[in-house]
Amino acid sequence: MKNSLCLLMQSIEDLSESIGHENQTSAHHLASAHYEASRLNTGLVQLLSLYRAGLNSLPVNIDQHYLEDIVDEILATNESYLQHKKINLKVEQTDNLAWFFDADLICILLNDMLINAMRYSKHNILLRVYSENESLVFTVEDDGPGYPESMLAAMEITMQHFDISQGRTGLGLFFARLIAQAHTKDEKQGAISLENGGSLGGSVFTLKLP
Repeated sequence: MKNSLCLLMQSIEDLSESIGHENQTSAHHLASAHYEASRLNTGLVQLLSLYRAGLNSLPVNIDQHYLEDIVDEILATNESYLQHKKINLKVEQTDNLAWFFDADLICILLNDMLINAMRYSKHNILLRVYSENESLVFTVEDDGPGYPESMLAAMEITMQHFDISQGRTGLGLFFARLIAQAHTKDEKQGAISLENGGSLGGSVFTLKLP
């Protein structure tokens, strides 16, 4: 299923390049299709990882990575949808910053948060990457309506609280917390946090890794 989704996303990207920007209607439908395929792919990877982890611990492959490479990969993945939605994504990152973490899992997490920001933002998104107090910090801010109170209150959500019949199950939030907590150093553990406000006045997602 994951291989098929990847091929589908590649086909959508190829179609987008072939029709150009003249046919706005087709470009709109293709951008929406790519967005939904990306959400499906992220959800499938989350479920696969949760299954492998047995809902207890998540296997991680820790290695040193340069953050500029991670950011470039995320931007390339979402470039088409950002352009179509005319969303301005600003990146603020410390130059030549390197850290030890699982690049695949962190890319999945940040991509999921960026997709959510693109869905609810009006015009602007801010991605910040920096180090502070011996931690690596990622923040994703947008100028949308902010997180609903129910989501802010669901920071400690467990599998027993999921309601699959509803549109937003909270699985993304649970998975993000699982990824963060899987990154440990000495007695420190990664963590996520949600809040409203920030420099853009909307939602603010923060990931900290030791």
